[in-house]
Amino acid sequence: MFRGKFGDSQGTGYGRHRIYLRGMSEQPKRTLVTSALPYANGPIHIGHIAGAYLPADLYVRYLRARGRDVVWVCGSDEHGAAITLRARKEGTTPRAIVDRYHEEMQEAFTGLDIAFDHYDRTSSKEHHAFAQQFFLDLLEKGAFTEETRQQFFDPVEQQFLADRYIQGTCPKCDHDKAYGDQCEKCGSALSPDELINPVSTLSGATPEMRETTLWYLPMDRHEDWLRSYLEQGELDGSAHHDPKAWKSHVIGQCKSWLDGGLQSRAMTRDLDWGVPVPVEGAEGKVLYVWLDAPLGYITATKNWAERNGADWEPYWKDADTQLVHFIGKDNIVFHCIIFPILLKERGGYLLPHNVPANEFMNLEGDKISTSRNWAVWAKEYVDDFPGRSDEMRYVLASIMPEQKDAEFTWEDFQSRVNNELADVLGNFVNRVVVLTSKYFGGKVPAASGEWTETDVALRDLIAATPGQVGDAIEKFRFRDALQHAMGLVRAGNKYLTEEEPWKVVKQDEQRTADILNLTLQVTANAAIVLAPFLPRTSARMAEAMGTAELPWDAAGGDLVPAGQPLGALPILFEKVTDEQVEAQRAKMGPDAEALGLRDVEPEKPQTTFDDFQAMDLRVAEVVAAEKVKGADKLLQLTVRTGYDERTVVSGIAEHFSPEDVVGRKVTLLANLAPRKIRGVVSQGMVLMASTEDGGLRFVTPEEGAEPGDIIR
Repeated sequence: MFRGKFGDSQGTGYGRHRIYLRGMSEQPKRTLVTSALPYANGPIHIGHIAGAYLPADLYVRYLRARGRDVVWVCGSDEHGAAITLRARKEGTTPRAIVDRYHEEMQEAFTGLDIAFDHYDRTSSKEHHAFAQQFFLDLLEKGAFTEETRQQFFDPVEQQFLADRYIQGTCPKCDHDKAYGDQCEKCGSALSPDELINPVSTLSGATPEMRETTLWYLPMDRHEDWLRSYLEQGELDGSAHHDPKAWKSHVIGQCKSWLDGGLQSRAMTRDLDWGVPVPVEGAEGKVLYVWLDAPLGYITATKNWAERNGADWEPYWKDADTQLVHFIGKDNIVFHCIIFPILLKERGGYLLPHNVPANEFMNLEGDKISTSRNWAVWAKEYVDDFPGRSDEMRYVLASIMPEQKDAEFTWEDFQSRVNNELADVLGNFVNRVVVLTSKYFGGKVPAASGEWTETDVALRDLIAATPGQVGDAIEKFRFRDALQHAMGLVRAGNKYLTEEEPWKVVKQDEQRTADILNLTLQVTANAAIVLAPFLPRTSARMAEAMGTAELPWDAAGGDLVPAGQPLGALPILFEKVTDEQVEAQRAKMGPDAEALGLRDVEPEKPQTTFDDFQAMDLRVAEVVAAEKVKGADKLLQLTVRTGYDERTVVSGIAEHFSPEDVVGRKVTLLANLAPRKIRGVVSQGMVLMASTEDGGLRFVTPEEGAEPGDIIR
């Protein structure tokens, strides 16, 4: 027998795990944490949760448990083209869209115990006023250039097109559904004129170029200090942060941008939904959403401070504050380049200390696709599994896409819940409580203090675990942190199984007391180190152990004293059944690939049967074709309708030569009002289908159809 007691050379007491953690003197005075403002144009899914919200929640819960001064803000991003597109599709207003999803997203966050200190919204009057003043301050400092440039314009809808109103082929990865500001497949930030074969998402028309005046941010002015800030961790000649602490893919993406040379980016847009540009003569223009939205972090902090009687400015302006942005990798350039430029140009504001962006979460062998309903919606999970937020938090933390894309499957969810949470954690805690009740009347038995070599190994693990978990969390390695926390539970479960107190009690009651005392200490310590991941479960465990008020720094030693009665503790986890798994899979529909489902442009707003009846669709035959002079994309077609011949101008010259189309039977919108295009009067429209690779195909009538036949 070893005779070492918890606290001498053989073990550790309260707080001795701090040798694994940085001392408080090395810590910032306060930490401000932000999570990417979710677009209020649709529900959130588990990819969003795993990307920017669960990791931030784990980090903040840990800092709170350590007694740190930390504030976590977020809010709904209620501007931008995506919201107006959703409103157009549903035939409603942007305000109705943002009001609906602002509430729904908060319900989803609450259901998964995502505990912001303050959740705001960018459509508020307070935010509009702050964003407008921020813009004016930058304008006065000469941060912008006012320029008249050619911008894409939809000739059908008669409006300029914001970035998100334009889709085309990405010049970097050839993805054919890239937007005018970003390719969501490869994460590259783009400008509309970089897209190959751009089309308007409003009408499907090929956009034209027309002049408009906007304010631009000349980012090339800032390349030198940005490179020093990002690559050396220096700002204005002083140390700012350790760039080695940043994720490699974050620094890599930023360096790629810098190496390619930064370009000017418009900070205003021709739109009617957003923060109005506060300059005379700028009617019909709003602030660019990536100027407007990040400022929402500041207004959220101001509103939090006002509600809590605090001062917001130290959280954004004091050098003893660390600013940490939690985002997905598609937002790296905005948080690491554009927003820092805006903050530094304004002056007086902190720049990010770290931006621990996560990669993407895939689903059942395919990327998550909202348009195909290929997603696990957070609110649906909360509704289908009431009170079981910990299970989803655990699984997502276990597979979090910290350095590379990860994949969620319902089979893996079931396996982790059943085999790890129920069979390891739940079974261990249940056995310890039941055996203590059976042999010692439900009170913590007194330990002898004489420990076996196996006992000491477990006690040393208790001492080391809080530091290991905390160190991993501080380095944003949440998967590792969870493994360390669960490693203590696994060790306790193995110890209980091998020591067999139900047999030992027949010969040695004191040894049984030692075994159960030690496993109760494991349980109490596990309740603390698992709390960021499993807040509901840990709270139940701590309540039963009588340790609910203990802080993180108490962990690492004996927490439950001899003689303390244990509280009731029901079964911690229900197992996930095959039927539940199949029901969740069915919600996503049959296999999308097998059915040929793919990402497509969203449906336009609903129309009426009478509107459809007003369209005169006819079979026509192309009898002649030639290119329109001075227009690379246009063909002038002569079509025979059976009752006349007419001219139709069609934007298909990049896909078909004149000889390719002569003799074809086509579908013609015959009663479209005549319109002059490049000097040629077009009397109708030939219907085309867009292909997945960006090409075009004729909508061809069946064989036997003759010119003049009506298509009903």
